[in-house]
Amino acid sequence: MKKQFNCAALILLAMLLFPAGKAYAAESDARKIANGVYIGSVDVSGMSVDDAETAVSQFVDEVSAEQITLSAGEGRETSFTGEDIGLYWSNTSIVEDAYALGHQGNIIKRYKALKDLEKNNYTFDIEYGYEKELLEGIVARCADEYDQETINYNLKKTADGFVVSDGQTGYLVDQPGSVSAIESFIQSGLGKGQTSVDLIVKADEPKGSAEELSKVRDVLGTFTTSYKSSGASRSANVANGCRLIDGSTIYPGEEFSVLDTITPFTEANGYFPAGSYLNGLVVESVGGGICQVSTTLYNAVLLAELEVTERHNHSMIVNYVDPSADAAIAESGGKNFKFVNSTEYPIYIEGYTSSDKHITFTIYGVETRDAGRHVSYKSEVLETTPASADQFVTDPSQNVGYVGTQSAHLGYKAQLWKIVTENGETTKEVVNSSNYKMVPKIITVGTGGADATAVSQLQTAIATGDVGTVKAVAGALAAARTAAGTEGEEAAAQAVGDAVGAANALLKQQAEAADTAEVIQTD
Repeated sequence: MKKQFNCAALILLAMLLFPAGKAYAAESDARKIANGVYIGSVDVSGMSVDDAETAVSQFVDEVSAEQITLSAGEGRETSFTGEDIGLYWSNTSIVEDAYALGHQGNIIKRYKALKDLEKNNYTFDIEYGYEKELLEGIVARCADEYDQETINYNLKKTADGFVVSDGQTGYLVDQPGSVSAIESFIQSGLGKGQTSVDLIVKADEPKGSAEELSKVRDVLGTFTTSYKSSGASRSANVANGCRLIDGSTIYPGEEFSVLDTITPFTEANGYFPAGSYLNGLVVESVGGGICQVSTTLYNAVLLAELEVTERHNHSMIVNYVDPSADAAIAESGGKNFKFVNSTEYPIYIEGYTSSDKHITFTIYGVETRDAGRHVSYKSEVLETTPASADQFVTDPSQNVGYVGTQSAHLGYKAQLWKIVTENGETTKEVVNSSNYKMVPKIITVGTGGADATAVSQLQTAIATGDVGTVKAVAGALAAARTAAGTEGEEAAAQAVGDAVGAANALLKQQAEAADTAEVIQTD
């Protein structure tokens, strides 16, 4: 009896699901989606699979054309459409899932699904695809337009004292975070009436305040160097570098980089070609002489007892400070001068140059050191290396007749002592150690435009090691080139012969002197 009842129940359920054989055949062929089924916002009830796919595709096309507004607040908005990022329907197979509801599985499962749909609709989510790089580009353009630089409260020293300038809150579009927010909106909010997305914007409050900066009045350290012997270009470079540093406000814990502040070394940034050190040579470079700026500031920093985080000595000794009291910088050589404001208060750097060619840096702050504390620095030379014999080099970029001289530089090993006297006690510590190259006197001889004979004649003069002889031969060769094809050609050629003859005579004399010295030494 029980088996008969179960069988009857199954037959009844089948009749409910498939009322007639003809209807079942039509549904199977047309593959109609059950009532109460949605794909996204599209009601696909009773649609065939093909019709449902068409309807959803049309919906996605409409959504793709809608404006999506990105807001950064305060009227800062940018709009784009799904078409701008290549929006498309990525999970098109969801139509098959929609049809499967109530049509697949065992008879009990299908019956239950259909009965559930009579009470509650079922929605399949649309998933969207897009070109993420295009979306990132839109957000990047928003950042370019809406980002606002943070400006800290700053000081400016005037004839009437210090003036405080207000700061400005910075705003920065969080690009990765904003892209993620837009992606979430695309998947969950697109096509549902919402058209605006808030970009993630981070605020960066300025450092300092008028009250804090009003305390900066005390001189922590000041230092002056002279550049009286400098030419116009080098003098202009020193003044320009000083100008770029002047007025800097540095907050506690901040690191100050000289290179970051005064570069690039270009004429557009106020620099001129002037002499500078490069691999043991003095060469012309834009910004030559700028190391005197960093060196002067270095000594002011030492007297203020701030923390030095990077300092390099020059390759050769300089004459405007004692050995080991310099601070070289080189944009292409990896040399910089950096220091940290290691006090508890802001500091201010004042820099100026005078008409008598002196540069001064003064560091202002809040003095917390004992009034009786005295700080000084003393250079100690540990070793000196005398210059070796003069060095002659030929330079084809200079025409025949050119003879340039670079002075010799002694080599040094030195160190800098910090001497502190406080409460009647004196302490000493080494601040840095420096090695300076010995560089001999370098005589550069131009060979540009010289033929093989002229080069040989110049080499004969160079072999004497006598600068006067080299200048005589080089000058005669230059005069001969100028006189070529004129009435003075023969006389100029004779002058070359005489100069070279004098060089050979000197070489012979030097050889005889060397032989005599050798005989005396042997005896």
